[in-house]
Amino acid sequence: MAVRITSVAKQLPKYSRETKDILPLTELWLEGQDERFRRKVLKIFENAAVDKRYSIMAPEDVFLKTSFEEKNDIYIRESIKLAEQGLKKALDKASLKPTDIDFIITVSCTGIMIPSLDAYLINSLKMKQDIVRLPVTEMGCAAGVSGVIYAKNFLKANPNKRAVVVAVESPTATFQLEDYTMVNAVSAAIFGDGCAAVVLSSYENEKGPEIKDEAMYHFFNAEHMMGFKLRNTGLQMILDQSVPQIIADHFPQIIHPFLERNNLSIAEIDHLVFHPGGKKIVQTVEDLFGKLGKNIDDTKDVLRLYGNMSSATVLYVLERFMDRGLPEGDKGIMLSFGPGFSAQRVLLEW
Repeated sequence: MAVRITSVAKQLPKYSRETKDILPLTELWLEGQDERFRRKVLKIFENAAVDKRYSIMAPEDVFLKTSFEEKNDIYIRESIKLAEQGLKKALDKASLKPTDIDFIITVSCTGIMIPSLDAYLINSLKMKQDIVRLPVTEMGCAAGVSGVIYAKNFLKANPNKRAVVVAVESPTATFQLEDYTMVNAVSAAIFGDGCAAVVLSSYENEKGPEIKDEAMYHFFNAEHMMGFKLRNTGLQMILDQSVPQIIADHFPQIIHPFLERNNLSIAEIDHLVFHPGGKKIVQTVEDLFGKLGKNIDDTKDVLRLYGNMSSATVLYVLERFMDRGLPEGDKGIMLSFGPGFSAQRVLLEW
């Protein structure tokens, strides 16, 4: 029984700024810091390969000395709005109603809310009262693909059902005003806010790329590489500078055995739907994939246009492939990395 992705839709927050317009705010934030450090941080923003980003709050407000409580309240309010708008778009693309969905997965790691996002969507959209719900909260950038994997497994066990995955992230709500470290500066330079929703189906007559296989790959002794520390001021980013090199070192084990068990080689993969974690990670994967005459232009474009939106970002890349109407038989791999450290993979066939 086939499980297919039938639609993907993105939803952008109401605020946006080009990077060149954020630089003056960054300079104000850096007042009083060592001149060498200030120049280095501004250079990081300029060279991050992010031209524009969106946010749930005005960029000026990101630099105000607000409490964790204040920013988390904004996160809750705006996440619910974004999720509802994004899910409606995805349902419209698939010509479905909210009551057509049997399983809802919501994904976010950049704020805290109980009840979780799915409860609000069930109420506001009047979804089925017996809908199965699963919030995924602590898998970071990998969670968009993780949600697709969980939805696929549910649908594989349940014919003639539909699932949605809704990813909403607001990294700007985690910015640490008093943290003058490179990690905080780098995360501010590459991250943006966004939402995406995916509809999946196990109905035989519905169209879209089929999920042929899925797998997770876990790196041992790498818990320190990526994540958040919960501080009184909010969620403080953890981002080890060794991440791009470790991904490069593990790339063969991540990709080749997964394809071999499906009787495929990397040369037979037409599209890499890759999460743009940041410029260095993108360059690392582009070097590895480019040697085979393939490109990750869509990944680079999503990073440039929106920044890294954590779990939602790979779904922005997927939407571009879905909307293109690819030829029957084309194959693709969805790939993302996240805290743990882990890599999530999904094999698609159009």
